[in-house]
Amino acid sequence: MSRTWANRSDGKNEPHLGRRLDMSNLPTFTVMGRERMSGVDTAWLRMEHPTNLMMIVGVMMFPEKVDFAKLKTVVEQRWLSFKRFKQKAVQDPTGAWWETDKKFDLQNHLKRGKLPGKGSKRDLQDYVSQIAGESLDFGRPLWQFQLVDYQGGSALITRIHHCYADGIALISVMLSLTADNPEKSLARPKPAAKRPRDEMDFWTSVSKPMASVWSGAMKLSRGLVEQGLEIAKDPATMREFATKGMELADELRKIALMQPDSPTRFKGNLSRGKRVAWCDPLPLSEVKVIGQALGCSVNDVLLATAAGALRDYLERKGDKTEGIELRAIVPVNLRPIEKAHELGNQFGLVFADLPIGIEDPVERLKQVRTRMRALKGSSQPIVAFVLLQAVGLGPKILQDQIAGLIGRNATAVMTNVPGPQKPLYMAGKEIGEIDFWVPQSGGIGMGVSILTYNGKVQFGLITDAGLVPDPDNIINQFGDEFERLVMQTLMGPYGPEFEVELEKAFGAGISPAKGTRRK
Repeated sequence: MSRTWANRSDGKNEPHLGRRLDMSNLPTFTVMGRERMSGVDTAWLRMEHPTNLMMIVGVMMFPEKVDFAKLKTVVEQRWLSFKRFKQKAVQDPTGAWWETDKKFDLQNHLKRGKLPGKGSKRDLQDYVSQIAGESLDFGRPLWQFQLVDYQGGSALITRIHHCYADGIALISVMLSLTADNPEKSLARPKPAAKRPRDEMDFWTSVSKPMASVWSGAMKLSRGLVEQGLEIAKDPATMREFATKGMELADELRKIALMQPDSPTRFKGNLSRGKRVAWCDPLPLSEVKVIGQALGCSVNDVLLATAAGALRDYLERKGDKTEGIELRAIVPVNLRPIEKAHELGNQFGLVFADLPIGIEDPVERLKQVRTRMRALKGSSQPIVAFVLLQAVGLGPKILQDQIAGLIGRNATAVMTNVPGPQKPLYMAGKEIGEIDFWVPQSGGIGMGVSILTYNGKVQFGLITDAGLVPDPDNIINQFGDEFERLVMQTLMGPYGPEFEVELEKAFGAGISPAKGTRRK
């Protein structure tokens, strides 16, 4: 058995306190041509269930038709440059492994599909909903592309099992299939250059305080095993680790004792059917300026908007909303931004309570802001990461207990993935819109996905068909809820300099004094 530790960029093999979090220091094992799957990747593989398939589903929409032969060339040259996509996930009594598929055939993974009806948005939603409930073939690598005709152009539907990658990694790998102009998108790719550092979003910034916690734990545990007790002689290191250890224990206690959120029609016994929906995107510039006006992050604004849409749906169904709290599990990126292109799962989780019961959009946003800020210094992401490792490395009874612990006290998974803010091209054609839907685990029946691309914010929603058969009646309220927030903000007490920013974002048709705008 060979054991390999990835070297750090500073030439050292040891992680140390205070450095940026780097999961590449975790060990990998290779036996007889097989590669041991990480604990967290194994966890997502094991959590596959007929009522909750662990697939990330995505759709890229093109205003023009994409040539299938050109797309195939792009997939061969770019996607398959990642050896992982020729490997299948296998399990045996010793654990889970990545194993090269000796019978790999691209025809099994890249196909032409046909939408029902006339290829409308409803037809595409119905088709994606259908295949979102169909398992991938575990005898092959767990991913598939389908190219379909859609509204005079094309749509590329992607399904990939969560054990291959998290959202940050997957969007980066998907973008490796693209270029910033049509000619480059058709050319054979050059060796990968360093990815430009995009502006880090809130969830990336949440992970910053986790770096010293994780590095300290890794240094102490590895040091005690591999270097004797020398590290234990360093009082400063021991004090810091003891402090961080107490923080982690406290967060674990909070998770273990967490009470379920409010009972709503969004929770219940799951079926095997899924329904997906998406809405027209929001201008990112407008979301940013509203956040600046109210002292909130873009993510605060989007989560509060999502909470408002869920509230509206419950009210139209005649359900109680007063005092309702909906808990969302929110993934937190734990990988360095420069390693975003690497496959695998490197994220923790935080539990965010959304105030569905607050009607006023500004007050709801302020409450979301307060709660999100309280999570910035939390150790929850690391605790959740360790729990997921336990799911992957422990026996099934432990997997069931931990999956139940994480899943039973929440209603939804909500994730926000920052994408490029310029138009991209694939196989010679411009990508007009990108949507994706996150998998849920355990008894969770709803996933909300937020992605920014080319100056726009896209919302996607996936629900259990038995609990919420009409997710478009939720997703279609996102725009209206944001509009309500805009109107309330325009009537707020802002100075002349902010009125200028409002004018820039919303155009000449606004009147901050009257709280009106031209749509």
